[in-house]
Amino acid sequence: MGEISVHRLVTGSVLLFVVALLIGAMLGQPILLGFVETGSMEPTLQTGDGFVAIPAVVAGPVEEGDVVVFRAEEIQGGGLTTHRIVESTDSGYVTRGDANPFTDQDGEEPPVRNDQIVAVVWQPGGEVLAIPGVGAVVTGTQDVLQLVQRKLAAALGTRSLLGVQGLAYLFFGFTVLVYLVDTWRSDNRKRDSRTHSRDSGTSTRLLVGIFAAAIVLSATAVMIGPAGPQEFGVVSAETDSPGTRVIEQGTTESTTYPVGNGGVVPVVTYLEPGSDAIDVEPRELAVPRRSVANATVTLHAPPETGYYRYFVIEHRYLALLPQSHIRTLYEIHPWAPIVVIDTVLGVPFYLVGVRLVGTGRIRNRSRDVERPVSARLHRWVRRLY
Repeated sequence: MGEISVHRLVTGSVLLFVVALLIGAMLGQPILLGFVETGSMEPTLQTGDGFVAIPAVVAGPVEEGDVVVFRAEEIQGGGLTTHRIVESTDSGYVTRGDANPFTDQDGEEPPVRNDQIVAVVWQPGGEVLAIPGVGAVVTGTQDVLQLVQRKLAAALGTRSLLGVQGLAYLFFGFTVLVYLVDTWRSDNRKRDSRTHSRDSGTSTRLLVGIFAAAIVLSATAVMIGPAGPQEFGVVSAETDSPGTRVIEQGTTESTTYPVGNGGVVPVVTYLEPGSDAIDVEPRELAVPRRSVANATVTLHAPPETGYYRYFVIEHRYLALLPQSHIRTLYEIHPWAPIVVIDTVLGVPFYLVGVRLVGTGRIRNRSRDVERPVSARLHRWVRRLY
């Protein structure tokens, strides 16, 4: 195993961070880095500033003063929001943007629950570490990618290269191309290098693997976090009451079951009744980005009075594969689509990352002459060092 220079590592790491940001933006969950799109956190975070996002499962319990990224229900129509916790109550957390005169709960946003928090903003020394310009980099890169998708789709006469699904196809194709070209170059490269392997240093494969694992874990959290059993508590009573919590014994009532998607990647959701006393239609929903799709749940009150608990089992998948493929995998096993989608995300990222930063170990100096991934980016990195 060879060694790589710090310059090549930094160059590849910058590209990996950009890709991680893009994937995080698509998934609707920050991966290592996030950024704010509004000025609600000024002066702590200006519009477009980035921040280091620690996954909630790693960060542990949150407390007053922490800045968190949570899935809002009402703020700007729902979706990810980055605000500060100002109070903890029995019902949940009270949050507020540093620039806002009122809390989110003074409006229509319910108290924030722990299961809504997806990340905690890193605050070394008690202050948020702001990274200027991250939002501009991500949105600019997204615009370029969309332009490339439109050009390729027009040239090839197919719409399958458009949207998030098309981006997944292009990413996978780019991965295969990079891997084949680099393998060909490696096979034809002369073997007279005088580079000696060393056991010291940090393996770049490990670092890239950490990035890939973060992406896979975030994608998995997006799919399984909002899913699972959803409870409906019903009282079978002698007389009916408004709503679906109290139903006249032996009768049925229906209610709307909303399935929300706060990310920019469409999702496919499957709903299963947990018992014969509850039904749901339709059982397959395609939910576009940042929108809500509704199903109808029908509840049956038993002839005997009393309190009954019914469940709808929800399975959610990122629409990075055609819906028909997800359906086929789901019919095999509910976890099968998650495994395939995680593979589509993680494996290409790892292979490209290894080709970008090399396969050796990190060292501070290198006498090897290496062709940079991008000459312009390499010159920019050299100015920093």
